[in-house]
Amino acid sequence: MKRSKVFTTMAATAVAAMSLAACGGGGGGGGAAEEPAAAGGGEGAEGAVDVSDAETLFKLAFNQTEQHPQYIAAEQLGQDLYEATDGRYAIEVYANEELGTQADVVQNLSDGTVEMMYIGGPVMESFNEDFIVFNLPYMFDSQEAQAEVFADQDVVGDLYTSVEESKNITVLAGLHAGVRNVYNSKRAITEPADLEGLKIRVQQSDSQVAMIEAMGAVASPMGQGEVYSALQTGALDGAENNETVFDALKHSEVAKFYSYTRHLMIPDYLLINTGVLEDMPEEDREAFLELIPGAVEEANEGFVTFAEESRARSEEIGAEFNDDVDVEAFEESVADLVESSINNDVRQELFDAVQAANEANAG
Repeated sequence: MKRSKVFTTMAATAVAAMSLAACGGGGGGGGAAEEPAAAGGGEGAEGAVDVSDAETLFKLAFNQTEQHPQYIAAEQLGQDLYEATDGRYAIEVYANEELGTQADVVQNLSDGTVEMMYIGGPVMESFNEDFIVFNLPYMFDSQEAQAEVFADQDVVGDLYTSVEESKNITVLAGLHAGVRNVYNSKRAITEPADLEGLKIRVQQSDSQVAMIEAMGAVASPMGQGEVYSALQTGALDGAENNETVFDALKHSEVAKFYSYTRHLMIPDYLLINTGVLEDMPEEDREAFLELIPGAVEEANEGFVTFAEESRARSEEIGAEFNDDVDVEAFEESVADLVESSINNDVRQELFDAVQAANEANAG
C-alpha cells in the first residue's frame, strides 16, 4: 500500500469529521495525555461486543483511566472495527499505563510490538519539530476551529505521515485534549501582572518555560508526580492545566484559585504502526479508516462533559473558578514566542490554516 492510498481514504471522510466535531465548549488549550485524568465520565457502551476472539487484536496503549472519554471512544472503535470486518480485526485498549509510559510505548509502537496508542502533542515534537505549531499558546480560538484543521487532510496529511519513514508511525487523528489555564494558592488571576512572583509549574519543555515567563510568572518545570506536595508545602504557588487534571490530581485541594487564561489547546494524537496499517487488506483498512471520524467525535464531545464534571467536583470542595481574565493581554505577552516559532514554510502554512479556521468559526 502506498501512503497516498491511506490518506485518500482519510480525506474522503474528512468532511464528515468536520461536521461531527463541531461540538460544544471551546477556547483554550490542553494536553490531557501528559498526566492521569479524573475519575468520572461514563462506562463503555451497553451491550458491548466481546472482541477477544478477533483474528487480529490490536493493542492500544493509554496512560489514563477507563473513565476518560478517549478510552471510551477507543473501546467503541474496537467493537465497531470487529463488526465492520466480520471479526477479522478489533482493538483492545490498555489504560493506566498498563503497557508502560508514553516514552516506552512509543518505541514499542515503532517496533510494532504495540499496534496503536494515544500520545500527547508535545511528544510528537521530538519526532518532527513542526508539530510545535499546534502546541503554541493561543493558537486555536475554539475547539471547533481545532477540529476543522485536524479533519482537513490537505492541511495535516503530510504532517501526519511525516514520521512514517523515520519511526514507522502514522498519525490517524488529532483530538481535543482540553483547555489549559492557570491555578494557584494565592489569588485569582485577571492580568499578567497578577502572576508576578508566583512560581508556576510547567512541563519540562523550553517552550513551556518561555511561555509562562512571558505571561509574567516564575517558571518551575517539574514532573507531574511532584506537583501536589510542592503546592502543599509552598515550594510551588501554582500550575497550569485543564479542569480534569486539576480535579484528578487533587490540586483543587491546595491551589483553589483557577483562572481561565485559556493559554493552550494542545491536542492528543491517535497513532498506529505504519506497517500494521499497510498490512491490512484494503477493504478492512478502508473500513477502519472510515470509523476514525466517529471515534474522534465521541472522544471530543465526551471531553467537554468530562471537564464540566471535573469543575463541578472541584467547586464542591471549595475551588474558585474565575473567568474575569484579560485574555488579550496574556495573548499579547506571548506573541513574540509564537512569531519566533513560525520559522519555516511548513509551519507558516499550518499557522495560516489555523488562522483561517479561527476566522471561519468566529462567533
